[in-house]
Amino acid sequence: MKLMKSLFLGSAAGLVVMSGAQAADLPLKAKAVEYVKICSLYGAGFYYIPGTDTCIKLGGYLRSDIGVNTNAIFGGNTSGPAGAQNRFSNAFTWRSRADLTIDTRTATEYGVVRTYMETAFSWTSGGYAGSATGATTYNGNPNGAVSGGQLGVYFAFIQFAGFTMGKAVSQFSAPWTEFPGKNIYTGLVGGGGTNTGVNQFTYTAEFGNGVSASVGVQDPSAYYQPGIFNLATATQSNFGYGASAYGGTTVPDIVGQLRVDQAWGLFQASVAAHDNNPAYYGATQNTGGPGDKWGWAGQLALSIKNIPTGPGDTINLQGVYTNGATRYNIQDQASSASAAAVYSGVTGIGYGFAPDSVYGPGGSLQLVSTWGLRGGFNHNWNPYWSSSVFGGYASVRYTGAAKTAMCGVGGTVFAALGAGVTTCNPDYNIGQVGTNLRWTPVKNLTFTTEAVYTMLDQKYAGVAALAANTGVAKPAGSYALKDQDTWTVMFRAQRNW
Repeated sequence: MKLMKSLFLGSAAGLVVMSGAQAADLPLKAKAVEYVKICSLYGAGFYYIPGTDTCIKLGGYLRSDIGVNTNAIFGGNTSGPAGAQNRFSNAFTWRSRADLTIDTRTATEYGVVRTYMETAFSWTSGGYAGSATGATTYNGNPNGAVSGGQLGVYFAFIQFAGFTMGKAVSQFSAPWTEFPGKNIYTGLVGGGGTNTGVNQFTYTAEFGNGVSASVGVQDPSAYYQPGIFNLATATQSNFGYGASAYGGTTVPDIVGQLRVDQAWGLFQASVAAHDNNPAYYGATQNTGGPGDKWGWAGQLALSIKNIPTGPGDTINLQGVYTNGATRYNIQDQASSASAAAVYSGVTGIGYGFAPDSVYGPGGSLQLVSTWGLRGGFNHNWNPYWSSSVFGGYASVRYTGAAKTAMCGVGGTVFAALGAGVTTCNPDYNIGQVGTNLRWTPVKNLTFTTEAVYTMLDQKYAGVAALAANTGVAKPAGSYALKDQDTWTVMFRAQRNW
């Protein structure tokens, strides 16, 4: 019995030791893996950030563009080497772009907190300008004629409790900004722009049934200051209009909007107040200067959906009037059209400028008035093919006092261009019309072909005696003042994700 008891106890002890050793070799219980979960609160593509109650959506696109008869993708040959209409004008320009968007949203007791950003990396080929020696200089990248790489911050804003704070589309602009015809061309006149956002602080009230109203302030310095021209600085190089002479930015633009957005379409009324704050009459503060003046702009926009031509077809229309707030009509990316100096052949030229205001020595600020229209018709032929026709128009008008200073006895334009000018009138019109065709063979991959024609209807007549302009290889001589036109064709491949 003693022997049996000893064997039993010994065996038990051995089993205990062996089981302890085996237990030491077993792995510890792993922490549960936090899988990424779909967030269905805000639409397709949102996921919960692991460990949080915040939803995030990543998006963007990759795009390749080719512009024919243009020195700048999306715009025509309307100024500088592009407007020279000679060997310095590009036959084509290329651009590649990669875009990234990040959208986050969190539900709170005050409503949804949203942050949104969009950034793009672009690579654009440039062009050449004259150097006054028979050589040329590259006017894109100083390191060589290979291009211009650029990082752009398009949007960066926070939305909370009805407020929008940061860089977002202006509340003045229609939802399609400068693309009523889903166009590539960005230079359409006839309404607001800032499709890449403007710094603002805005409050939006939702009244239900698609009715909303917004009011806020936004930064005028980046996109809404086309020029306050001091006629005392007029020279031949600026065609007698003078150089831009801004004072500091002292007041933000004040913007309001009323919108009705329903199944039938959209109606929007927008207004903006814009302060014109000039610099001095001369180079120093003791020369004095004119007082500032408030300008303003008003716009109506209409979008009609569910029209008889087919499912998804739309008509987008808008009209605008400005007084001392020109950029709300001739928008930020139409800068070449608002400061046009286009040569035709060897002996012709046409030009027109659209500042906010002008002033002469000892005179008061003269606000420039404009009006414009913009629109587009978008048609879907089938799920794979679609097309649009679109256009824009703007008219620029100077006051009588401004015309007297520029075109009267001893006027700055005559002094700059000579006695050969038989009709002196800085007013002008711009007309644009275009069409495109889009093919989407698979979802989120689209190929687009687009053509745009632009006409400058300027009011000068006679002959301008111009000095040599070596930057565009133009010799000194007499140039006939006349209307101008230009065209451009664009090709695009874009993959959204």
